[in-house]
Amino acid sequence: GQDTIRTTAILAAPMLGAALLVGLVVSVLQAITQINEATLTFIPKIIIIGIVVVIAGPWMLDVMSNFTIGLFENMATYVRE
Repeated sequence: GQDTIRTTAILAAPMLGAALLVGLVVSVLQAITQINEATLTFIPKIIIIGIVVVIAGPWMLDVMSNFTIGLFENMATYVRE
């Protein structure tokens, strides 16, 4: 269970970090320009998350496949415990 949560956090971290940074930058720009539009952050976040998925996708698939392979290799141990 702990490995599952750790792997999920590792896989989600690049996308969440990028969305956090973009949201922070857009919020600062909104505060500076006094534009109070709630939907203004969605498009940049979607674009940045898409770019992060394209760039980090092979690494994310490698982490997920290694986790899945380890899960199936140790299935007998997990069932007995």
